[in-house]
Amino acid sequence: MLDLNAMGQRARRAARALSLASTAQKNAALEALASALTERASDVLAANAIDMERARAAGTTASLLDRMLLTEARLAAIAADVRKVAQLDDPVGEQFDASVLPNGLRVHRRRVPLGVVGVIYEARPNVTVDIAALCLKSGNAAILRGGKEIMHSCAALTEIIRDALLAADLPADAMQVIDDPDRPLVEQLLRLDAYVDVIIPRGGAALHTFCREKATIPVITGGIGVCHVYVDSAADMAKVVPIVRNAKVQRPSVCNALDTVLVHRSVAHEALAAIARDLLPLHVELRADEESLAILQTAGLAGEHVVPAQASDFGTEFMALILSTRVVDGLEEALDHIARFGDHSDAIITEDRAAADQFVAAVDSAAVFVNASTRFNDGGQLGLGAEIAVSTQKLHVRGPMALRELTTYKWVVEGDGQIRP
Repeated sequence: MLDLNAMGQRARRAARALSLASTAQKNAALEALASALTERASDVLAANAIDMERARAAGTTASLLDRMLLTEARLAAIAADVRKVAQLDDPVGEQFDASVLPNGLRVHRRRVPLGVVGVIYEARPNVTVDIAALCLKSGNAAILRGGKEIMHSCAALTEIIRDALLAADLPADAMQVIDDPDRPLVEQLLRLDAYVDVIIPRGGAALHTFCREKATIPVITGGIGVCHVYVDSAADMAKVVPIVRNAKVQRPSVCNALDTVLVHRSVAHEALAAIARDLLPLHVELRADEESLAILQTAGLAGEHVVPAQASDFGTEFMALILSTRVVDGLEEALDHIARFGDHSDAIITEDRAAADQFVAAVDSAAVFVNASTRFNDGGQLGLGAEIAVSTQKLHVRGPMALRELTTYKWVVEGDGQIRP
């Protein structure tokens, strides 16, 4: 069995060296990584082929196989993303909140890396490179544990990452992978608090719950949550269908995809009929509350893909072409519903500025949108360049976790011999 204590010790030493690396040095490692991903694509694809063959033999679903699959085009896209990270501003060393105290002490806060980041993820080999690039640029060492389904893919990618670090004269141990699928090693990582500063799980609800229950290290969870769109009485109907379609259909299996539409009673007939006419041909199943169902039936839109909603359909993250609908009396009832079930990405469609302001103030979610799709709760879309996860917590970060969110700060106090009276 792997010696995780030794791995943690190596990561801690590497983190110290990486925290002192220059931006140019880190960018050189990222450029070496991007180049190697295309130059050594045949090695990665051969390893991925082994994982794919075993997964097919095990009866893995088509959607999971697609998440596991690497191709030359996908590797080229991953390499391009690495280069984008190299182009981002380096947050490490940034000084802010500077002041001079009455006693002459000069004080500021300085941004520093978190240290050693432990990341546990499932069957997405691209995550290996995403994490490596973001942790490298933000000065963090990482210990990775990918799903057993992608063990060979992760090993091949990690070898390339470590070679890129060495090419830039940085410690290879800044990026280590647990390549043993033995589950007890995951629990051991979650308790490696002597060396690991934070755990970030990337996967489903079961993985997040497991990490929270077992860890003795702070865990940042995200990527799970029920997303809502509320169609207000003052909504511009020309905006409703495009926003709902984009939020639901563009990529239904991701965390910021729409799950529930709430519609003000005064516009319910027009809005629900328009939404149904648009989504039903796209094979979206509508799970309608009693009033929504009656409206759709009256509009001649009942059928096998329009079904009565169960109580569990409100509060479920579908991650599929399924959308629940509910008619509400107004903004207050919509806010009550979102307060009960939401915390990830929630939107209002309205031309009423007061209603929009009330929605933004009252909805306690990681991201709140006015007249825009929930799909924008993403690091790249919000101008952050990249992300390691989308946090639905309030500490220490909320929303997309990009470079700055992978840092913390320390106080720096400079004086001229002052002593405390």
